[in-house]
Amino acid sequence: MQLPSAFKTKYQRLLGDEAPAFLAALNEQSLSGFRVNPLKDGLPQKTISQAKGKVPYVPTGYYGQVNGKSLDHVTGWVYSQEPSAMYVGEVVDPQPGERVLDLCAAPGGKSTHLISLMKDQGLLVANEIFRKRALILAENLERWGTRNTVVTNESPEKLEKQFPKFFDRILIDAPCSGEGMFRKEPAGIEYWNTDYPAECANRQQKIIASAIKMLKPGGILVYSTCTFAPEEDEQNASWILKNYSEMQMEEVKAYPGMDHGRPEWADGNPELAKAIRLFPHHIKGEGHFVAKFRYGTPVAEKPLRKKRRKKKHSNSYALTKDQQELFTNFQDSVIPNYQPTRLVLFGEQLYDLPAGISEIDDLNILRPGLHLGTFKKRRFEPSLALALALTPTEAKKTLELSEEQWRQYVHGDTITIDKELASGWYLLVCDKHSCGFGKLVQKTVKNFYPKGLRF
Repeated sequence: MQLPSAFKTKYQRLLGDEAPAFLAALNEQSLSGFRVNPLKDGLPQKTISQAKGKVPYVPTGYYGQVNGKSLDHVTGWVYSQEPSAMYVGEVVDPQPGERVLDLCAAPGGKSTHLISLMKDQGLLVANEIFRKRALILAENLERWGTRNTVVTNESPEKLEKQFPKFFDRILIDAPCSGEGMFRKEPAGIEYWNTDYPAECANRQQKIIASAIKMLKPGGILVYSTCTFAPEEDEQNASWILKNYSEMQMEEVKAYPGMDHGRPEWADGNPELAKAIRLFPHHIKGEGHFVAKFRYGTPVAEKPLRKKRRKKKHSNSYALTKDQQELFTNFQDSVIPNYQPTRLVLFGEQLYDLPAGISEIDDLNILRPGLHLGTFKKRRFEPSLALALALTPTEAKKTLELSEEQWRQYVHGDTITIDKELASGWYLLVCDKHSCGFGKLVQKTVKNFYPKGLRF
């Protein structure tokens, strides 16, 4: 790897005797990893059997690569994620029932981790400012099978106006200079120059300022980057402590191989040592920095004052009587045990809006909760997202596929079965993995797997 000479000089100065080992590590091969999905009803044994060991600081983490066309991956039983990045979700440590914001969430690795730790209870708002990346985020969360996640495509400044003092925990996995990912994504080296970390730090401070306005008293803010740059790491943590007296740093547990923050790389405040650094010459993973803050002390919650809505918006998401009947018929026939929280309609798309959020009129929302399906002419078509959110035991009508039939399904082919079953919608299941919906007509299963995902 051809590192910029200014980069090498900088870290030779900062790391001293450690610098040769650090620079040598950047020329080694990057490590892959994956997490298993605890929201699923079982373990992905085929993928786990090919793992190269457990990640010691993440109970659901493994070293190894994931086959992107495997049943485990396509149905959301595993998520490919770099091992060091996995620790961030563990530090956030969200609890079931809390309201959590992942402010810079794409592509979704940390969001899927957060909602897993929440046991898919409460509310996760996963936000991404860039639309293309936000669409990838939404797709990854749908595959993971989350029900209580809202995906937004907004700026932090816009969100802060919608959610003042709203969230119990906020993660800022900040857009950064990416130094910690140089060996995994060498293209990032092309963007680096000596001024780039300072430019990133300036943008990061604006994001932090917005996040703090959305944090409840007593709430937790976790700030992380995938860079080694002190300007974006300890110096930004120091900036928070200097500018927000109510923010206090909390100790982040350092597992073997993890380093504490370096106060001497900022203003010398010993509190900065409570953060942790992950260096590739000390740990099996890429470069990361994680700092944790608590915002003051908890106060008694006051009921949120509802904004007065214009009359024209009052029923903008309501179903017609015919649509309600179509969905109820599907629900009674296929998933009678599924009870939606609040049905909302966006165009012809039906969603289940989580309980923790009500203000959606003024937000650019890509996924307002779980996508249930689409209303077509005189019929309702259930979505892949709904199928992936269900366990086989939650469905009244299931149809077991062999792995060969599953491969036909994801290829977009119809499937012929040799059983006499009633016509209608079925949840398709392969080796305990819910993998989609099919409509049985006589002995032929019509394929509704999304065309853009077929392979």
